[in-house]
Amino acid sequence: MDSAFSVAGKRVAVAGAARSGVAAARLLARRGAIVTLSEQKPDFAEVAMLRDEGVALELGGHRAETFAAADLVVMSPGVPPEQAVFATARAKGVPIVSEIELASRWLLGRIVAITGTKGKSTTTTLIGRMLEQAGHRVTVGGNIGTPLSGQVDESTPDTVHVVEVSSFQLEAIETFKPWIAVMLNLSPDHLNRHRTLDEYSAAKARVFENQTPDDWAVVNADDPSVLELVRHHRARRVMFSRRHAPDAGTTIEDGWIVSRAAHEVTPLVPMSAIHLIGPHLVDDVMAAATVGAITGASREAMTAAVEGFRGLAHAMEVVDAPGHVRFVNDSKATNVDAALKSIESFERGLVVIMGGQFKGGDLRVLREPLRARATAVVAIGEATPLLHEVLGDVVTIRDGTLMDDAVRTARDLAPPGGVVLLAPACASFDMFRDYADRGDRFRAAVRNLA
Repeated sequence: MDSAFSVAGKRVAVAGAARSGVAAARLLARRGAIVTLSEQKPDFAEVAMLRDEGVALELGGHRAETFAAADLVVMSPGVPPEQAVFATARAKGVPIVSEIELASRWLLGRIVAITGTKGKSTTTTLIGRMLEQAGHRVTVGGNIGTPLSGQVDESTPDTVHVVEVSSFQLEAIETFKPWIAVMLNLSPDHLNRHRTLDEYSAAKARVFENQTPDDWAVVNADDPSVLELVRHHRARRVMFSRRHAPDAGTTIEDGWIVSRAAHEVTPLVPMSAIHLIGPHLVDDVMAAATVGAITGASREAMTAAVEGFRGLAHAMEVVDAPGHVRFVNDSKATNVDAALKSIESFERGLVVIMGGQFKGGDLRVLREPLRARATAVVAIGEATPLLHEVLGDVVTIRDGTLMDDAVRTARDLAPPGGVVLLAPACASFDMFRDYADRGDRFRAAVRNLA
């Protein structure tokens, strides 16, 4: 907590009226700021509530003069920081921070921050459950669930805030400092916003930036890019590895996730407790168990949390359906590496629904895994021509217009005992509101088959 930080009587402009922006505007108003929320859309659901709470609204576009006249600008993660209105504010010396930076200045409790390209939500949820089972006072949110600004009023000195953080949220921090920072993996993503992979990586690495030797960095030892990002930071490092046994850290031995320290091996969670599809989700469980061990959670608490966890919606979610074909919803696989991990979780008889708004990356890495496992690909959205071009010579590709068509086509192409997998490798915004809407439509289309 920054005891000197106050916005009382200050003019604060909030950019973007998604969950984080709305939560930030309400928090600022409660803290005595003169708040203006600026939004590109002409209307949104919380308009009346915000006006009742004293928040001024500027709808239908951002105005440079509003940001330039502010004492502070707070950005929602969905708002690109390169917009000209922010350049005008910077030229006037106006500080510009992200919503998690704002909220963290008022938190009384400690922060566990989870980032990476794939698996953030699963790991964040599991850590929250483990710490709750262990008796900690816990809030869970950030990039999922309740924004960090929505947790400030319930923060106490003994609260642990388990927070999923994205590159968009991290690129505008100043003092944000997790007690424990987790980096799960790193692969090309969001290159339609971050101009290069180096920019994207640098934004992710900021999660470690303000940590001290009293803090912890939990990192994936199987990912060389992650190891490189953490190399120069000061926090105590704990590695987790599914493929190798680190001298000190978390690994798998004799059917258990274990913690190794010097010559001592401590069992944490039995592999039999994991009910998730795909080896990449085992990485998420290992990361969560590593955090649990740092916080002093017992083996029993961690195991109970894992045993009761059947995964999140849209993350390798099995969708019940009649017939002899399984349907798996991995709508959260919004980039190429995430889709690769999804595809590699199965053997043969796979039909993959893929496509949407392409965010960059190398689709060619999917060629051999698809050749080995897939009966067909059903292409949807803007990326359909690209999928034909890159993958059409190694796997049969059929086009789907609406999700119902794609699911029916995929079902008809799947062999008995096969799997229809939604692993788009793309963003959803060309056809759907977001990845959750896409996954909901997939689930509904599967159930409509009955």
